[in-house]
Amino acid sequence: MQLDDRNLTAAKPPPSLLNVNGIEVIYHHVILVLKGVSLQVPEGRIVALLGGNGAGKTTTLRAVSNLLGGERGEVTKGSIELRGERIEALSPAQLVHRGVVQVMEGRHCFAHLSIEDNLLTGAYTRRDGKAAIAETLEKVYQYFPRLKARRQSQAAYTSGGEQQMCAIGRALMANPKMVLLDEPSMGLAPQIVDEVFGIVRDLNTREGVTFLLAEQNTAMALRYADHGYILENGRVVMEGEAKALAENEDVKEFYLGMGGGDRRSFRDVKSYRRRKRWLA
Repeated sequence: MQLDDRNLTAAKPPPSLLNVNGIEVIYHHVILVLKGVSLQVPEGRIVALLGGNGAGKTTTLRAVSNLLGGERGEVTKGSIELRGERIEALSPAQLVHRGVVQVMEGRHCFAHLSIEDNLLTGAYTRRDGKAAIAETLEKVYQYFPRLKARRQSQAAYTSGGEQQMCAIGRALMANPKMVLLDEPSMGLAPQIVDEVFGIVRDLNTREGVTFLLAEQNTAMALRYADHGYILENGRVVMEGEAKALAENEDVKEFYLGMGGGDRRSFRDVKSYRRRKRWLA
């Protein structure tokens, strides 16, 4: 019996773009924040980091993009690999050249610049000419028509949703292979959140951009992601396909607000968390 090579190719999982292997992160030489975090991001997929405030999501992203130094943090154990290359010692600029760009929590647009000038700052490291940059800018405007309409507006006078779109668009101007997206839904109206996540999915599907996103809105993240990791207190406590996580009873109760009829007291919740099935 002969096997169809095309079927074998289709069944083969995508190669891993990013491997985080048992990293520990310490701030100020004393505060242990990540405690052996491991995860994989396959090329061309959307992977979500889930969990409450303080779980370690942002620190994980900053470890990958090497932005910990600005807050006196460092990776003290483990390794981070991009296509098999160790990247812990690379600068953020070197990582951008390798196609890894982070969109920070809170958007961080340049308030005094126009939307278009904000976008163009994202192309600062490119060396492929003005025509290629202009082509990318037009593509960004196709995905974010609101930005094209507000292109000459000062960023400080645009809405939170428009600033979030501007921050993502600025990252796209660098022609990234992977975008690290930190809390894209923070402070946005539900309708705008839907729009932003829909564009992320379109960018992933049409442009092949890989996303590693940190998000407290678990329901929204699992709706659009392919795979998810749940962090608590600096550890990965559960991981799996997004659909499976969305259907998991523990995830429903503690992250999707879909528990049983009677609300547990805080003491009961703490007791239940100590005996979670994934920590057994």
